[in-house]
Amino acid sequence: MSELFEKLTIYFEYPFVRYALITGVLIALCSSLLGVTLVLKRFSFIGDGLSHVAFGAMAVAAVLNLTNDTIIVMPVTIISAILLLNAGQKAKIKGDASLAMISVSSLAIGYLVMNIFSSSSNLSGDVCSTLFGSVSILTLTQSDVILCTIFSIIVIVVFCIFYNKIFAVTFDESFARATGIKASAYNLIISITIAVIIVLAMNLVGSLLISALIIFPALSAMRIFKSFKSVILFSAVLSVVCTVLGIIISVLMGTPVGSTIVAADLVAFLICSLAGTIKKGVRI
Repeated sequence: MSELFEKLTIYFEYPFVRYALITGVLIALCSSLLGVTLVLKRFSFIGDGLSHVAFGAMAVAAVLNLTNDTIIVMPVTIISAILLLNAGQKAKIKGDASLAMISVSSLAIGYLVMNIFSSSSNLSGDVCSTLFGSVSILTLTQSDVILCTIFSIIVIVVFCIFYNKIFAVTFDESFARATGIKASAYNLIISITIAVIIVLAMNLVGSLLISALIIFPALSAMRIFKSFKSVILFSAVLSVVCTVLGIIISVLMGTPVGSTIVAADLVAFLICSLAGTIKKGVRI
């Protein structure tokens, strides 16, 4: 055990390991806050669809050799979030149909663009890294950490300021509208915030695994707690713990960061499900 701690101490002396931990904790915290709202409102499809859109936008940015792909990825993902929300509320194109249309098209176009225009000698590696996260945490830089910190603070502040409104819209949108709350505006805020989180999480867990980072902590918390505040707090703590654990295991074992974090979230979900079952049995 002492050798393990010594090894971790040595690894933590490297800046890229600290960058990965800081970025991972911030992303985990932000995604868990909005994840509860998405699950309760049955908006989980937005996270999945937007992650595919982000892949397409990132593929275009890679072909254009942009040093900062956020310039393209962020606006495109936010616009798609607005389109998905509006499509889900219209009768012409249902939410699930618009999800399938946008996500599949984005994946196809992104991969097609990378195949036709990419000059990279390792195309399959680039695609795999984008879909499933960077295989090495060496890819995170100080600028990535600064950018992630700024956007994470914005997300947390927005959530705290509009907490009561988000709570009202989450549980009873019709009643919220009747009391004068502009539900459509707060749904828009939720969608845009999720879009920002997805863009931030791309480098850590990849476009195909982002949904798990958003949904798993919320589902795990709901297995044990019932109140909105308790679920959010436990979800945030659990998400951060699983992310830190996943990064540490990834560093020690040399496994992909994103997959390891999601595996930790899955194990936590199974444990919480068992705990919830036992808790119900004790009450009976």
